[in-house]
Amino acid sequence: MNKPIKLIPIGNSTGVILPKELLQELGAVGDNVFPVKTPNGIELRRADPEFIEEMRLAREIMRKDRAILRELAK
Repeated sequence: MNKPIKLIPIGNSTGVILPKELLQELGAVGDNVFPVKTPNGIELRRADPEFIEEMRLAREIMRKDRAILRELAK
């Protein structure tokens, strides 16, 4: 599984095709994955539904209570 992976142009972006073995190891076929910068490089991690919901709620609170948060930051 230690083969180089080629980056390919897709419109204005760049894509990568992951080998089937790597996708099975990641266990994320059809799921969202997130790149995470670590001391060892970039890791792909599966989306955590609980974390996604917590972040959605946090954004909603930050948007609704912007003035209060601004005062607390002083």
